[in-house]
Amino acid sequence: MFKIVPIKGGITAVNGFYTSGVKAGFKNDDYDVGYIYSDTICDIAYTFTTNKFQAAPIKYVLNNNIKKTNFLLLNSKNANALTGQKGIDDISELMEVCEEKFENLTNPIMSSTGVIGVRLNKDKLKEAINSFEIEKDNEKVSRAIMTTDSYPKTIAFEVILENGESFKIGAIAKGAGMINPAMATMLCFVVTDANITDDMNEILKEVVDISFNAISVDGDTSTNDSCFLLTNKKGGYDKDAFKETLKLTLQKLAFDIVRDGEGANKLVAFDIKGAKNRKEAQKIGKALSNSLLVKTAIFGEDPNWGRIASTIGASGCECDENKLTIFFEDVLVYDKGNIYFDSETESKAAKIMQRDEFKIICDLGIDNGNFVSYGCDLSYEYVKINADYRT
Repeated sequence: MFKIVPIKGGITAVNGFYTSGVKAGFKNDDYDVGYIYSDTICDIAYTFTTNKFQAAPIKYVLNNNIKKTNFLLLNSKNANALTGQKGIDDISELMEVCEEKFENLTNPIMSSTGVIGVRLNKDKLKEAINSFEIEKDNEKVSRAIMTTDSYPKTIAFEVILENGESFKIGAIAKGAGMINPAMATMLCFVVTDANITDDMNEILKEVVDISFNAISVDGDTSTNDSCFLLTNKKGGYDKDAFKETLKLTLQKLAFDIVRDGEGANKLVAFDIKGAKNRKEAQKIGKALSNSLLVKTAIFGEDPNWGRIASTIGASGCECDENKLTIFFEDVLVYDKGNIYFDSETESKAAKIMQRDEFKIICDLGIDNGNFVSYGCDLSYEYVKINADYRT
């Protein structure tokens, strides 16, 4: 048995980790460059974007096969993507500056978000690095990685084990646009003092699959999507307790990202049941959370179940209209070829769609494949934000 207790402080709640941010001038009077530092060398695990054009920071980690580190340099406003070998060389140069600024760094790495196709402003970044102070300020670093986010996303837990030992997990994330369930599709940094003895990458991949891989805002997969897990191994460990706490951590941040989707007003769960297998259930959930017609119906609070059924049929997965049922929460609108959508039912379904959060349940009646996908509506504000993103 174990006890999971929410605590304050995000990354700084974990023993041995330090973090902060500075205003380097990339944003209008807000934090835009930050760091995560550990006083002990950490084992790291990571999952990266499935976009074929992976950004330079990801290539830097993979090219150098980095498995341990104690420093991450973070920046917003510039993705350092599609910048070729020069973009990777820029990171190498900046890491040398970090090693001069901080003592005892091991394999420092970088993570970036922002505009694609622009070289880093190394002069400003070097000034930012040299202005860093070792401190515990989760608010500054949380804001430093934000782009179109409307608020920082952070969480922390302490886990008390049955044997009296304990460990902590703290995390920050950013994301509001270019969110699609094809890896993390945002930036997330998780730190822990858990003395993990199992395969960290396997655990992280498993939990990412039911959290960040289950959300969508607009169906676009970025070049920089990354989720990092670092542990300094100073605390206790229990695999079941760690996996459950990591799941709570990543799902909370994933839901925050969908709630904060650019211009979004609603968080919708697409609960897919009875598919041929889990893979097909996941594919259908992704199709529904990405469908522009479904998303605009959600924005208009219109229970247009026909769009849902059409999207399922277009997914390429095994389905049969005589086995399919569709619910808006507990309101049945379609059942195995029978339509239950009179004025009273439509009114009930429309009231459910007026909520900030609700569930649409689709049972295909084929087999036992289940998956829950999460999405949001598509509003006028989304178009406005992304029409002038570079400015």
